[in-house]
Amino acid sequence: MNRYVEHVSPPGREQTLSEAAAKLSRRATVSLSGIYEISKVLAEPARLEITLANVVNILSSFLQMRHGALIVLDDGGLPEIVATAGYFHKPGEDHFMPIPQTVIDQIVATATPLVIPDTGRSHLFPGSEPGVCFIGVPVKANHTVLGTLSIDRTRKEGADFTLDDDMRFLTMVANLAGQTIRLHRLLSEDRQRLIDEQRRLEKSFEGSREIQPRRAAARTSRIVGESPAVKNVLDIINIVARTNSTVLLRGESGTGKELFAQTIHELSPRHDKPFVKLNCAALPETVLESELFGHEKGAFTGATNQRAGRFELAHGGTLLLDEIGEISAAFQAKLLRVLQEGEFERVGGNKTLKVDVRLICATNRDLEEAVRKGDFRADLYYRISVVPVTLPPLRERPGDIPRLAEEFLERFNRQNNRQLSFGRASLDLISRCYFPGNVRELENCVQRTATLTRSQTIGPNDFACSTGQCLSALLWKGNGKTQSNAIDALAGGHVLPGGMPAPLSRGRDAGSISGGKACDPDDPTCPANGGRLTERDRLVDAMERSGWVQAKAARILGLTPRQVGYALRRHDIPVKKF
Repeated sequence: MNRYVEHVSPPGREQTLSEAAAKLSRRATVSLSGIYEISKVLAEPARLEITLANVVNILSSFLQMRHGALIVLDDGGLPEIVATAGYFHKPGEDHFMPIPQTVIDQIVATATPLVIPDTGRSHLFPGSEPGVCFIGVPVKANHTVLGTLSIDRTRKEGADFTLDDDMRFLTMVANLAGQTIRLHRLLSEDRQRLIDEQRRLEKSFEGSREIQPRRAAARTSRIVGESPAVKNVLDIINIVARTNSTVLLRGESGTGKELFAQTIHELSPRHDKPFVKLNCAALPETVLESELFGHEKGAFTGATNQRAGRFELAHGGTLLLDEIGEISAAFQAKLLRVLQEGEFERVGGNKTLKVDVRLICATNRDLEEAVRKGDFRADLYYRISVVPVTLPPLRERPGDIPRLAEEFLERFNRQNNRQLSFGRASLDLISRCYFPGNVRELENCVQRTATLTRSQTIGPNDFACSTGQCLSALLWKGNGKTQSNAIDALAGGHVLPGGMPAPLSRGRDAGSISGGKACDPDDPTCPANGGRLTERDRLVDAMERSGWVQAKAARILGLTPRQVGYALRRHDIPVKKF
């Protein structure tokens, strides 16, 4: 017969189990609430010292404790942050340590918790009162000990929970605090790195502000000249180079338009991109279109391969179109589309290409007159003449002639392994030359003279003009026609002794004054005799000789009455009435 036997536990044991379960549940609830509240404190945006102090203070709500301390160590193992609760700081005590250094060292060295039931009996706490319990745990992050977290209490205060419970709770808190300390340090390092980088950039920027003028000076050093006319052009170039505006370089042949265009490119943000140039006057229209826009394979006879044009080659950089005033009306329309839309098709192709090109144009023609005559499109003129820059002819900067001559001679010496030099009389002689071909003619003169000289020092007799072989005299003597690119006339055939043309001044702008006739050699102001008149002086002189009649003064100066009137207003010369 089966019997059911009911085993009944003694009443005292059931009560003990029930109390233990309730105590365990209460401890778990307290621990969970404590971790939640401490995690909120650690997540608040505040200084690390304040955050850690709040963590230590909130511990008393979840632990029986008399004192609490959270100590953060620096890389050298010294206390960096000390956050405490319940300790009394003596006045004037700057370096307060809540627990002995030996205790901190042991926890850090072992990276394990330290529990001392009675500090009065431990050698780690010399002089401690008896009956005090100590619990200390390491504050770690990524297996690295960053500091210690500890509490102490009397035996009576710790009657509710066991030391193991409190140690586990403190370990969880220490791990949360360790991650917070690690994040704060990472943010601090990033912040410091950004600050250092900002300071470095500021110093670099300040340095670049000092270096930029020197860099600009280095890039313009190839342009030789100290005259006001050249300095004015360089000032304009330094300003316009920073933008992408189209520049129109105007000036007579031989004034160095290509050199100035390259200087603009080198001073611009595009200086590390290509600088491409094309002489529009050197090519027929069909070839010019292929050169600028490129062509597809088979586009015309001889087009055996696809070829990129100058616009494509200059993508991101600068394109110089020299002699822009010589292109035909049909090609002007094609060029205008590229400038307006920034796109084009290769010859024989149907694919539209887009380019980013900074355009610089150059001409020695009077484009305004060409527009009036219908030879040049007005809309294209306004496209290319956004920033017009007029380059001065050599006769308007006579003070630069000696420096240019020495530069050309130095270049000749380097190329030919020579050591020639100019005598002072030689530089004085060429400084009075007219040089219709401008800098190009001066360079030709220096090279020819340096090649034929027989001594180390070039003297006045070494120049071709000493034998009547001056190229300017040979080209223009007795020639009554006007050469638009160089001179109107060679002073009616008058030249200086030896065949050198008289240094007359001629400008291309509407307001410039030019001498249509040779000056009187007996006149002390004649350039042949070493004197020089300014444009204003010549204008006033012509007006006085003509009785202040603008039409007569215009005939003396070889100008139109309108040009004379403009020049009078530009120089603010009041017209006398009789």
